[in-house]
Amino acid sequence: MPTRHPLAFLSGVGVTLATGGALFAVWRRALRSQRSAAATLNDLLPVHSAWWRDRFDRKGALLYVALGDSTAQGIGASSPARSYVGRLSVRIRHATRSSVRVVNLSVSGATTWLCRKDQLPKLEKYRPDIVTVAIGANDVIDFDAETFERNLRHIYEALPSHAIVADLPTMWIPEREHRIAEANAIVRRLADEFGLTVAPLYDTTRKQGLVRTFRNSAGDLFHPNDRGYRVWASAFEPAIAARVARIAADHAVTDADASVHDAATAGSTARTAERAASRASARGTDALPRS
Repeated sequence: MPTRHPLAFLSGVGVTLATGGALFAVWRRALRSQRSAAATLNDLLPVHSAWWRDRFDRKGALLYVALGDSTAQGIGASSPARSYVGRLSVRIRHATRSSVRVVNLSVSGATTWLCRKDQLPKLEKYRPDIVTVAIGANDVIDFDAETFERNLRHIYEALPSHAIVADLPTMWIPEREHRIAEANAIVRRLADEFGLTVAPLYDTTRKQGLVRTFRNSAGDLFHPNDRGYRVWASAFEPAIAARVARIAADHAVTDADASVHDAATAGSTARTAERAASRASARGTDALPRS
């Protein structure tokens, strides 16, 4: 068996070390870039929150209320308007040809516990036509299935029956994927128990594949960017379309009932007027002098 020349061996070791060093340098730059992007997005948290609060008191024929975490706030998007909540509000407005008031109760960093504690009490003040809930991604970091289910049950129990709840998106990290699978099983089971519609966020994001998921992510590699939020919105859109159709049908029935009521009222008024005129005519005839 031929022996390897020492110079060739050293040359191979040198190439390996050089390649490893280059890869390490790339990894360090990528890590610094990610941390820098995360810090930048963190600075935007109060900006996005203020943007949504400024719209709380705007008027609209329909009321859309959103609950959730930083993704509902639109962190990672170039503007809160390009978040999935912003995109859905535009879709609702176009579909109904009506004005829409958006109340975004979400809070960046919220877990199911914080949603239950802080957001649900605020929801009680409103009678929303449309409700979306996307919560739980922050629970995955330190996941406890029993706690997650208890909080989620409390949230779902307080929602109107027409609310649309999303399962958790894919994260591609094997350890987290296992937790997400467990969390999503709880989401679907509880949604079925309370009769809520599930927006299939996991399947929708998973279908994007690893490469497109990377392209759809903001610089922190956690939040979606504008493209990513377009994908998120698409997970909600079929359920939103169904809800809008239901609202339109309910309004049509209400309008029809109002028309019937108005017609009945008008008929009753006319008959009353006719009877009054008849009585007045009779009294006038009785008052005439006899010949």
